[in-house]
Amino acid sequence: MSSKVMSLEEAAGLVRDGDRISFGGNVLHRAPMAMVRELARQNRKNLRIVKTAGAHDIDLLCATGSVESVDAGFVSYETEFGLAMHYRKAVEGGKVIGNEHACYTVICALRAAASGAPFMPVAGLKAGDLLQVADYFKVIQDPFSGEPVTVVKAIVPDVAVVHVQEADELGNAVIYGPKFEDALMSRAARKVIVTAEKIVPRSKIRMRPDLVDIPGFLVSAVVHAPRGAAPCSVEKAYDADTKAIERFLKLKAEEMDVYLREYETKDRGFKVGGFR
Repeated sequence: MSSKVMSLEEAAGLVRDGDRISFGGNVLHRAPMAMVRELARQNRKNLRIVKTAGAHDIDLLCATGSVESVDAGFVSYETEFGLAMHYRKAVEGGKVIGNEHACYTVICALRAAASGAPFMPVAGLKAGDLLQVADYFKVIQDPFSGEPVTVVKAIVPDVAVVHVQEADELGNAVIYGPKFEDALMSRAARKVIVTAEKIVPRSKIRMRPDLVDIPGFLVSAVVHAPRGAAPCSVEKAYDADTKAIERFLKLKAEEMDVYLREYETKDRGFKVGGFR
């Protein structure tokens, strides 16, 4: 079987303007930031982002004008950093459509997609204005009990981007620590891009196939991306860089090019076969 390892630039080329794209990780933990920054550098537009709980990834792409809509249960930084202001301004200014969910309803929408179903029941969502204004929720009659039940429309990402600790060249990927919705996204999406802290030999994966969270047959591209979640954290590798996040939060939208250049060498420094 042939290697799926690509450079970051090549893998980002699999994402097209207008794609629905889901990002793995959760808030400031294991977000695929190297790919997020590369999409911004390549000037992607009209992306429709899907994530249960987003922060720096969504905020950055809103600042660079790359986003058309966001389906998410939560978009904000963790307590010490406050709100995701670029996202907020984009929604308030009518530049980005914010499709409001609970994290659980995003999960149900992805489960529907992974199952090949057009929708999924959502237990507990029985009242509220969202049911009146959001066209991705419907209240239907349960054919068994006759009672009303809320369903959420399936969300099928064109591309899922997941950052992991280890992957082999075929795309078999291992996540250590919290897995969040990453494996689910890989089953729901049409294409999967894996960025990895380490590219490990196939033999290591074969020794413990039970540890594989995303099987290689689902994966279209693998990128060697050490510190590819920075300034967010990765379990067993590094913590969130609070100073870098604070510096970003002080930047205006027109200053994003400066921020992207700070990471360009680090993000693009690895190619197939070694360090560039």
